[in-house]
Amino acid sequence: MLKMSKKKGIKEELTEKEKSIEVDAAGNTDNEAQNTSEQLAGEGGEMTEQKTAPEPEKKELTPEEKIAELNEKYLRLYSEYDNFRKRSYKERAELIKTAGEAIINSMLPVLDDLERALASLKGQEHNPAFEGINLIYLKFKNILTQKGIEEIKTTGEDFNTDFHEAVTTIPAENEEQKGKVVDVTEKGYLLNGKVIRFAKVIVAGDPA
Repeated sequence: MLKMSKKKGIKEELTEKEKSIEVDAAGNTDNEAQNTSEQLAGEGGEMTEQKTAPEPEKKELTPEEKIAELNEKYLRLYSEYDNFRKRSYKERAELIKTAGEAIINSMLPVLDDLERALASLKGQEHNPAFEGINLIYLKFKNILTQKGIEEIKTTGEDFNTDFHEAVTTIPAENEEQKGKVVDVTEKGYLLNGKVIRFAKVIVAGDPA
């Protein structure tokens, strides 16, 4: 009987110790699980906060500000259109002025030939040939003048690269003549103020 009581007491004591160990293990496990959950929750919360950070809201314009903005857009658009209209008008006007430039330029050699023919008949003003050529020349030149053709001034004028093309230079007779046009080999012409053919000239250089 004594042996059985001792065995029973030892068995009960072991059972109590096992329960105690199980309780401690369960408690530690629960604590670790809780800590892990809290940690994950904390990290998840931070991630959620980072992902769902609210964007700054745009300031809503007042009616006065909206009107000012629309007015500015209208003025900018009107200014661009006005510039386009002026540019188009200017280009059209220039095109009209110089529309026949190629045709008129191709007629200038004919004018040169008529002038050479008259020069060859110099002193024969009463010759019917001279009178006929001169009549054609004057009529042709008058038509070109009406179309905006103007002869470039040459002899006695200062040499100007905007209108003249120097063929050669000769010694000037004096200092005053230096840099001036002394002769012309081919006349130059303007069409409504624009050079369509430069005058080929001879320029006086340094005095001999």
